[in-house]
Amino acid sequence: MKRVIFNQKGGVGKSTIAVNLAAIAAHHGKKTLLIDMDPQCNSSRYLLGEAAKTAQPGLADYFEQTLNFSLFSKPASAFVHGTSFENLWLIPSHPDIGELQAKLESRHKIYKLRDTLNELAKDFDEIILDTPPAYNFFTQSALIAADSCLIPFDCDDFSRQALYTLMANVGEIRADHNQHLQIEGIVVNQFQPRASLPQRLVDELKQEGLPVLDSKLSSSVKIRESHDRCLPMIHLDARHKLSREFLALFQELQAA
Repeated sequence: MKRVIFNQKGGVGKSTIAVNLAAIAAHHGKKTLLIDMDPQCNSSRYLLGEAAKTAQPGLADYFEQTLNFSLFSKPASAFVHGTSFENLWLIPSHPDIGELQAKLESRHKIYKLRDTLNELAKDFDEIILDTPPAYNFFTQSALIAADSCLIPFDCDDFSRQALYTLMANVGEIRADHNQHLQIEGIVVNQFQPRASLPQRLVDELKQEGLPVLDSKLSSSVKIRESHDRCLPMIHLDARHKLSREFLALFQELQAA
């Protein structure tokens, strides 16, 4: 399974969801690869801490290689790094990938990641791609390469309006580049069950026929500790309410 976590709006929890789903998959014995495609490198720092700054070769080196073809090119596995968590590997990002975007677009490298992931899929049960908050070369490459798309959603009207554009963009990728791409669902993040607005927005999205998942992720200060200690929730506190919610999300996706 190759799953992309995508929303072109920032601050909706893409990296947090990507890392925690990857950690749970690995904890359940699945060989799991997380690919951080965001120049902000949040997923990389979440899993590697300060070591993320020096983790090489990484995604920037991979894309540099696609621009400078050589008979001595590194295999895809050369960009994969181990983590301190069993069954969990990472291709780390780097701020420099943002500078490569124009060159990659002009050289029509949009399908290279798909070919690479098809190669890596032989060695991993799960591949999860964390994407930047933009509909650009990197998110398009990820959507072209993926089997499915999971959409984080914050319960506010701005996020709702952005959601319609996002769904149209995913539909365009499916129509033009990846007919097998499926939307697994919309996962509601930072959910506050006692507030009326979030529940109303969720109900309205369901009434419109949008694929809102049953699993919801609560707002919790515990996630800040998880980020700070570079420990996904399943390893920080498996009994915490948010850990159980991430597990429920993982199980819902697996059952689909």
